[in-house]
Amino acid sequence: MSWKVGAVMTREVVSVRPDTTFKDCAEMVRIHRVGAFPVVDGEGRLLGILTESDLLRKEELKNGGEDPRATARTAAEAMTRAVVSVTADQAVAEAARLMHQSSVRHLPVTDKSGRLIGIVARADLLKVFLRSDESIRREIDEVLLPRTFGIPPGTVAIDVRGGVVLLQGQVETRSLARLVAAFAERVEGVVGVDDELGYVWDDRRARVATAID
Repeated sequence: MSWKVGAVMTREVVSVRPDTTFKDCAEMVRIHRVGAFPVVDGEGRLLGILTESDLLRKEELKNGGEDPRATARTAAEAMTRAVVSVTADQAVAEAARLMHQSSVRHLPVTDKSGRLIGIVARADLLKVFLRSDESIRREIDEVLLPRTFGIPPGTVAIDVRGGVVLLQGQVETRSLARLVAAFAERVEGVVGVDDELGYVWDDRRARVATAID
């Protein structure tokens, strides 16, 4: 089961309007201790995002340069307009990749009409690793193995400690054993997998022998 952005995002978002003054924005950073404020219109639609970096850029540019943000007086003038956002039904892994590729620390979350419904920070994405070991074990045993591989619950011995999964027991083929371990690594919250699965039949060796014949 893939965790969605909606499960980890912050729903009570501190946002600003386009006409919020630059000084008020700076004061809000101090009061709320957040690194980014979505900028929204009167209907809550996302217009941009104002980060600490955007505010500091005014100081960097005030001695010259043609960047209009050097003279910014409002949130609209200082904000980043090409904002990268996600929706609540996107996978956490997808949001993490987008955050890394875009070199941003915050992603506003919008609904289908573009209205702001939350925000996700890097720390929020780490919440998947706070899943309990038992929750991870049950997902692998009761969801992943039966639905993906047709392996009944309890067939594979699964022990999870600190997010590290230990797989023991025996499955039908060598290739199936490797697939089970590979898919277990993709379960949200898994830190690593120790694969000690055995198999009845080495189908890889059989395929090689058939190819030689």
